[in-house]
Amino acid sequence: MIILPAIDLRGGRCVRLRQGRFDEETVFDEDPAAVARRFQAAGAEWLHVVDLDGAREGEPKNLDHIRAICKAVDMKIEVGGGIRSTEASEEVFEAGADRIVVGTRAVREPKWLKELAEKFPGRVAWGLDTRNARVAVGGWGEVTEKTAPEIIGQAAKLRLAAIVYTDIERDGMLSGPNLTATQLVVTVSPWPVIASGGVTTVKDIQALKEVGAAGAIIGRALYEGKLTLEAALAAAAD
Repeated sequence: MIILPAIDLRGGRCVRLRQGRFDEETVFDEDPAAVARRFQAAGAEWLHVVDLDGAREGEPKNLDHIRAICKAVDMKIEVGGGIRSTEASEEVFEAGADRIVVGTRAVREPKWLKELAEKFPGRVAWGLDTRNARVAVGGWGEVTEKTAPEIIGQAAKLRLAAIVYTDIERDGMLSGPNLTATQLVVTVSPWPVIASGGVTTVKDIQALKEVGAAGAIIGRALYEGKLTLEAALAAAAD
């Protein structure tokens, strides 16, 4: 199981939101590249970066900061947030990302997801974010009528790298992951599932391993000292 510490970018700063709400923002660091270096020093091999401005506006808005993060560390980096065109995908890869996470357009236009997966095989993760079991898009501002399992079933043969599954109601709340929903996604997904939202303790990581998650994204718990990255990595390796 892999652990992906998270860096959420807004206005070039490292922040965390609660349940994706922009009016519930906490700024943790003015230098995201320095945060990435600290995560690398603690032993992380993967980094999860989200362009929050991009997610809200529909195109990457923090490319310079993403580029700086990629140059600052020797880690595998996945980047999401506002990647809704092939051109934007190419820009993020050129900035240094190893993998991109696409959500909104991939949900709305399965044909585009197929084309992207064919163009970048094994380098595209599909971000499925749910609120009350329904998939949300548009920076979590719009909730569709579709569930994650329904959507996954429509694209099962694509050469994707992973599913990044987020329970929005748990995100940034330090309340533990939604194990039932995560297990359901794991059961129907032909790709590895990376869980996000609420991961706070070593027990959370162990529980996610038990339901079959291939990875866990951790944000606020690390920044607020509820969990050390070293402890998270050790739990994932056991």
